[in-house]
Amino acid sequence: MTLQFTVPNLACSACGDTIATAIKAIDSTAIVQADPKTKQVSVETQQSEATIRQIITEAGYTVS
Repeated sequence: MTLQFTVPNLACSACGDTIATAIKAIDSTAIVQADPKTKQVSVETQQSEATIRQIITEAGYTVS
């Protein structure tokens, strides 16, 4: 399933890489796309929305 998140403090491509690395640590097949311009993170994963939201938060980012 594809999940969409707004991450207000997604500032640069390195931030997107940090989020992608954190998500791939629990789902190596996940496809993560982060756009610093729109503050959007799209995740194609089998994990629940709550799990992905928690991982992004634990990586130091806010999910709104």
